[in-house]
Amino acid sequence: MSGFRFFSTNLVSYNGTSPDKLTFVFDNVNGPDDALTLYRIMIESKPLPGVRPFNSLLSRIMKLKQYKAALSIFNDMISNLGIPVDNYTLNIVINCYCNSDRVDFGFSTLGAFFKLGYMPNEATFSPLLKGLFRENRIHEAQQLFRRIVSEVLFEVGKFAYGVVIDGLCKAGNTARAIQLLRVMEKGKCRPNTHQYSMVIDGLCKDRMVDSAMKLFGEMPKKGIKRNVVTYSALIHGLSTLSRWKEVEALWKEMIDCNIYPDVITYTIMIDGLCKEGLVDKARDVLNIMIQKNHVPDVSTYNALMDGYCLQGRVDEARKIFDSMPGKGVTTSTTSYGIMINGCFKMMKIDDAMHLFSEMPLKGLEPSVDTYNTVLQGLFSLGKCSNALHIFDEMQGAEEKPDFYTHCIMLDGLCGNGLLEQALSLLDEIEKMGLDLLHINYYNIIIHGLCEAEKLDRARDLAADLLSKGLEPDVITYNTLIAGCCRRGLLEEAKDILLKMEQRSCFPDGDTYNIIFRGIVRSGEHDEAAKFLDFMVGRGFSPDGSTADLFSSLLQRKEINLDILNMIKKCAPKVKG
Repeated sequence: MSGFRFFSTNLVSYNGTSPDKLTFVFDNVNGPDDALTLYRIMIESKPLPGVRPFNSLLSRIMKLKQYKAALSIFNDMISNLGIPVDNYTLNIVINCYCNSDRVDFGFSTLGAFFKLGYMPNEATFSPLLKGLFRENRIHEAQQLFRRIVSEVLFEVGKFAYGVVIDGLCKAGNTARAIQLLRVMEKGKCRPNTHQYSMVIDGLCKDRMVDSAMKLFGEMPKKGIKRNVVTYSALIHGLSTLSRWKEVEALWKEMIDCNIYPDVITYTIMIDGLCKEGLVDKARDVLNIMIQKNHVPDVSTYNALMDGYCLQGRVDEARKIFDSMPGKGVTTSTTSYGIMINGCFKMMKIDDAMHLFSEMPLKGLEPSVDTYNTVLQGLFSLGKCSNALHIFDEMQGAEEKPDFYTHCIMLDGLCGNGLLEQALSLLDEIEKMGLDLLHINYYNIIIHGLCEAEKLDRARDLAADLLSKGLEPDVITYNTLIAGCCRRGLLEEAKDILLKMEQRSCFPDGDTYNIIFRGIVRSGEHDEAAKFLDFMVGRGFSPDGSTADLFSSLLQRKEINLDILNMIKKCAPKVKG
């Protein structure tokens, strides 16, 4: 070893007599602090490293999903140090922007390619496409892809096709995704197992399982191998529709083909059984999974906990929750959300709030979904002041209220008789900008006003909708109709029905049933019989609430003959 001393830290290694041989250990970067430490070491090195080591550092940070840290280092590189960048650097930067829901900054970075004389490639455009889909800018993503193909900006490969197929499937446009598969089949870049599996998964999530089965059947004929991901997607779709015999057959076929279920497949089975209320069978599947040397992960335990909570067996869910750290499984935000929801449903408010307050102590920031669960739980138990306090806390937190938060708040306030506070919150939402308004917000308030016998204010609010750029929907009209019927204003209710049709907002079964029940309750039995014929002629049948009304009328000592005839007439048609 004669004279050489070797020093090493976690992030660098170097020879004491040969500082120019300094080696950066990028794989040991495990977070933003490590990244910043290594970056400082790099910029203090003599001579200053070239762009490739910096690219390696940025790439490592990006893989850790620490996009903000990567972008901060990049900005320092070009602003303060003037380190020259290359196309690889720019691809990383675009990726980071797109994964941070800042795709517009990604497109701005695209301009630097041309300024520096680089040609964008698949690694450049794929994150941009993915970013547009992430931000639900589906039309723009499709336009960009069409431009890439028509102008041959680069040779489109399986990865870019995969990004577009995945984006279309997640947007519910599986028909277009299938068309893209067919385009691939006719071109040089043939689809593989990955693309087929994505489309099958998309179809299953859209409950189009028979179409998924058809595509699944095509694969062997086209020489495309199925894998555990393909089978898992189909098993998930079938279990969602309770087609358990087909699940069993598919499971057997998979094993016969020497394709063995993995943690995800077992988790899908456990989740499906739990949603069917078969939590004890799901527990059996968990035991088999462990016997087969598959280690359950946090998603597996979350599925089982959710199953127990759905059955009101919160104590058993809590045992699983408490046992997870001992099994090397870290509880997640979702784990806490499931337990908090379960506690609220069993009216264990103290337990729910203790879990909520415990999250930051465990290094977990409550998500929007967590806040929504807590708010809904508090309102359901009449704890409005607590809910308002949590809402205020949420507005100061990193996670901001979303559409569902506002719906929960408005509904909770209205449902607990705090109409004025609900209207104040609606005013605040309106001040945020018209683009954030949604008809559901107004439907909730209109329903609250009607329930509180404030029909005049409900009418006024509905009349203002067009000035806010919103169209009343079938729920708006049904709510107003129900409010009129409650007040005995049957002619006004019928006028609203006519207005709906004139505005091309077509009535549904609820519309007709609400009016029919109102007429029956008013005692106008001849009119009710006529309206029943009209309703049935339009293709709508009495629903469960109407059947309940008939049932209550039959309990009376004196049964009206007209009512009895109506019951006989529509009994076979009643829908639950």
